[in-house]
Amino acid sequence: MFSGIIEEAAPVISLKNDKDNLHITMSCSFTNELKIDQSLAHNGVCLTVVKKEENTYTVTAIKETLLKSNLAHIEPGDKINLERSMKLNERLDGHLVQGHVDQTAICTNVTEAGGSWYFTFEYDPGKSNITVEKGSITVNGVSLTVVNSRPSSFQVAIIPYTYDNTNFHQIKKGTVVNLEFDIIGKYVSRLLELHQK
Repeated sequence: MFSGIIEEAAPVISLKNDKDNLHITMSCSFTNELKIDQSLAHNGVCLTVVKKEENTYTVTAIKETLLKSNLAHIEPGDKINLERSMKLNERLDGHLVQGHVDQTAICTNVTEAGGSWYFTFEYDPGKSNITVEKGSITVNGVSLTVVNSRPSSFQVAIIPYTYDNTNFHQIKKGTVVNLEFDIIGKYVSRLLELHQK
């Protein structure tokens, strides 16, 4: 379980294909604190540390993960948003995030707004996922508040700190991002779907 508060935007060191799997080697400031079998969110995708060497660690993304997330598009040098799992004795600064990406979205616009930015994202509404005005959404693992909620799009407002300390500074028109919709909204959507059958 995560909170959507990014600890670091860290670089991809190398990628290695292994049949349908992708081994992703990363380096971050807390690599020495990580343990084998530990869960870490990468752009909002919960992955397990499978290897550590000096100042790098490796996680493995399976085919299902690559099909449903933007990890299939990453390249060495790209920055990935990282978050270690929550501790139960700390404040929940974001919202409850499972690390299970629901689908991807495409950035359709970035607008500068007096020192902050509005990012617009479009997604496939056919997957029964919804946003609500002022509700929570996770974009590349970042806990954010929805503005301008529409049936297949929404905006988020990004302050300079988030822009500089996550990979939002890499996102531009056409960039594919990972979305995890609010867990309560997903249950409500599913219940309505079942009720209509």
